[in-house]
Amino acid sequence: ETIKPTGIVIIEGLHPMYDERVRELLDFSIYLDISDEIKFAWKIQRDMEERGHSLESIKASIESRKPDFDAFVAPQRAESDLVISVLPSDLLPEGEDTGKILKVKLIQREGLDTYEPAYLFDEGSTIEWVPCGKKLTCSFPGIKFKYGPDTYFDNEVSVLEMDGKFDNLQELIYVESHLSNTGTKFYGELTQQMLKLSDAPGSDNGTGFFQTVTALKIREVYEKITSKKVPAAVSA
Repeated sequence: ETIKPTGIVIIEGLHPMYDERVRELLDFSIYLDISDEIKFAWKIQRDMEERGHSLESIKASIESRKPDFDAFVAPQRAESDLVISVLPSDLLPEGEDTGKILKVKLIQREGLDTYEPAYLFDEGSTIEWVPCGKKLTCSFPGIKFKYGPDTYFDNEVSVLEMDGKFDNLQELIYVESHLSNTGTKFYGELTQQMLKLSDAPGSDNGTGFFQTVTALKIREVYEKITSKKVPAAVSA
């Protein structure tokens, strides 16, 4: 069967970057990296609380899949241009509320022709920022952002990190005003897009925040590759 490609081809699944022949055809690659602790907490919530599975069966299911995951899925992180890494929060004592308060990293490869990493305050600097105060409402355990250069599987990267969750998405504009290279076309577009999905899972934490940044950056990558301009979706 001959498959005729459209203008945009998305390859999604467990092994999209495993084959070198496929990797060579990709313009841009993204890996969603969920830590073992978060995967376990989420699977318990879904399979135990919602489907009635036992804790033992959940553990056995995870352990049975881990060797194949480590051999064929996890190595693709090293080949990715952008990684969204979801981890337990550092703002809570270890083991407390695992899976509900999250630390999320946006790991961006340096040196790409079509991608300029987003950054906080000053490009290339190393920053920790606790924005809670008069302009951003934060309930316990608060919010902390980090930014800085790093090395990830021998690749030079820039890392944006958010730990905690937003109480009021309207106030996200304050955080957006301190970010640069987010792929937005006008001031407030990132906040606007987050508000559109305010009822979606993760909309109040780093998973939704960095997925939205990623979507805006993909638009930017597309424009650079094709030399076409995509109009911003402006709310009435």
